[in-house]
Amino acid sequence: MAQQSSAQVASSQKALMLEMKSLQEEPVEGFKITLVDEADLYNWEVAIFGPPNTHYEGGYFKARIKFPVDYPYSPPTFRFLTKMWHPNIYENGDVCISILHPPVDDPQSGELPSERWNPTQNVRTILLSVISLLNEPNTFSPANVDASVMYRKWRDSKGKDREYAEIIRKQVLATKAEAERDGVKVPTTLAEYCVRTRAPAPDEGSDLLYDDYYDDEDLDDENDEDCCYDEDDSGNEES
Repeated sequence: MAQQSSAQVASSQKALMLEMKSLQEEPVEGFKITLVDEADLYNWEVAIFGPPNTHYEGGYFKARIKFPVDYPYSPPTFRFLTKMWHPNIYENGDVCISILHPPVDDPQSGELPSERWNPTQNVRTILLSVISLLNEPNTFSPANVDASVMYRKWRDSKGKDREYAEIIRKQVLATKAEAERDGVKVPTTLAEYCVRTRAPAPDEGSDLLYDDYYDDEDLDDENDEDCCYDEDDSGNEES
């Protein structure tokens, strides 16, 4: 039993080291990832920048990803540390999203096993799913019923009911002080948001923070096919 557990730890640590290396070399736009403690590969800190042209624009949201010892066969948990008002985020910050649910057959949930976690998923797909969820909540089985009702009012009124939008904007403003404390400049334009983070040079491989950016001659083209975000997302605020 102990031998099996030891093998699981070795396998999961190898998988997590490879994923961290991949995310340093090819980062996901709109995110910064570090280890909470460099001696612990199972706890990652995530900083999420709110996508431009959405309610979350200019926001700086912190979260933690905690991995099980049998990763990637079991999903990690994703919890926001920043206060979030969202149909699919519990009051304690836990994110309720299909990709993080074990692949069991649960007809009551309304989810197909194929929509749930499987070992081919990774941190990259989790991050992209979370940013998509922020802008396109699933109101079928909400984690926060009040936020879900409020979101539907906003959506059905085509933006005339402003209560949902106003709560989020207040939360976004509240994150600015923390961004300043952390010395982080939050991107507010699509071009800034889509800047790819510089991959570490070979002699910087142990540095898990990646703060330096390089210039891309195509950054001013907001329709660049490599860009991470679609301006026409349904989460956009109505004018």
